[in-house]
Amino acid sequence: MPNYSPKDFRALTWHDATPAFASGTDSPRAYLERCLETIALSEPVVQAWVVTNEAGAREAADASTARWKAGRPLSPIDGMPLGIKDLLETRDMPTQMGCKAYEGNFPKRDNAAVWALREAGAVVLGKTVTTELGGVHPGPTTNPFDATRTPGGSSSGSAAAIAARMVPAAIGTQVGGSIIRPASYCGNFALKPTQGGINRGERQATSMSTHGPHAGCIEDMWQVAIEIARRAGGDPGRMGLFGPATPPGPRKPMTLAVMEAEGWALMDEASKAAFETVIERIRATGVTVLRRGDNALVEAFERSLQGVQALTSAITGWENHWGIRNLIATSAPGSVSQRSQNVVAAAEKWTPEDYRAAILQREEIRARHAALAPLVDAIIAPASPGVAPLWTPDVPGQPLAKRPTGDAVYNTPSSALGAPVVTSPMTAIGGMPMGIQLIGQPHADAAMTAIARWMVNTIEPAVV
Repeated sequence: MPNYSPKDFRALTWHDATPAFASGTDSPRAYLERCLETIALSEPVVQAWVVTNEAGAREAADASTARWKAGRPLSPIDGMPLGIKDLLETRDMPTQMGCKAYEGNFPKRDNAAVWALREAGAVVLGKTVTTELGGVHPGPTTNPFDATRTPGGSSSGSAAAIAARMVPAAIGTQVGGSIIRPASYCGNFALKPTQGGINRGERQATSMSTHGPHAGCIEDMWQVAIEIARRAGGDPGRMGLFGPATPPGPRKPMTLAVMEAEGWALMDEASKAAFETVIERIRATGVTVLRRGDNALVEAFERSLQGVQALTSAITGWENHWGIRNLIATSAPGSVSQRSQNVVAAAEKWTPEDYRAAILQREEIRARHAALAPLVDAIIAPASPGVAPLWTPDVPGQPLAKRPTGDAVYNTPSSALGAPVVTSPMTAIGGMPMGIQLIGQPHADAAMTAIARWMVNTIEPAVV
């Protein structure tokens, strides 16, 4: 692809195609065929998909076409082709989780979110590449804007499929930074909902994991999320995603707070300049923007984030290590990567007391965030500490490459908070995208979507 610019790039979208389905001048089946043509052209380089079910997708698209023709679509996303991250079970395709130990794993049942999408009439086209077990060991997917760079992880294929204009939406998951970081690297819109906002189905093992949509536009992002939530609800014991049945309209914020956190020191000057340009353009509209040092509550929040990346990694490692240890014990040697084995080894050094202390520290961060609720409408920050890094392959006999799918330093705060995040493609640095994220209080998913929509509609993107 040519160099990326948020001013010029046009992702594939769905909401604006549906009037033609209703009038009969286009159809979900024809739309699907255009997606399949794009996949055939781009997939050899991008490698976003593990498996596709073209026959099943065509059958579903034909049924959707008939419903639109009869004036009875099941939902606004009836007929939408989308990808499902290969951590979520699908009844008609294997679920192999990017892991050799799961090769050929075929439960033949749907994750709750996948079931909800089918109930809404969506076309489940295929399974998108994930890093191994949703961790840091990379899959084969490349960044559609530069094949020498990572698309991010762990929702690598979902993000890349949107950037390559293969589908209008795809489902990702996040524990640390696995929705928002790849969305930033690939120029996607994405929602990481409030913790528990979308029913995770069988994937309940970790306290910070969420499901959320990647999309080519904010309207499709919201519509996919709310259609799932209206049918499958949230996680057990959670109230689920709140918000309107259609995308919330733009809403100008009164006050935003910048989150610098641990990532600020890691950003290159060009990425900082692009972010600051957007901040100044927001200020110019009359929005108050607070920085650390401007207000004691903002400063206290920033201070509470010191060490949050290590904290979230350790919590997740502890929560995951029994499952991964059992997988290692029951699989052939070499079926689970050394990276995942290292996670188990680190977690086994912990005790229940260590875990309790970590949870208490996480609660302190959440309290500092809650204290900002009367002060600011949202927190604004880069969605990643720069653009997608170049691939760093492992070298036999050398230490494993660190963070081969990029650094989640700007995503772990919101994961620790359990807070909703919307990221939007608002900057480009050297022809590569970098997103800007809005973080809200729990259950402010619709409000973050509305503010993001205002930002995208009002603020000129920064290109450096």
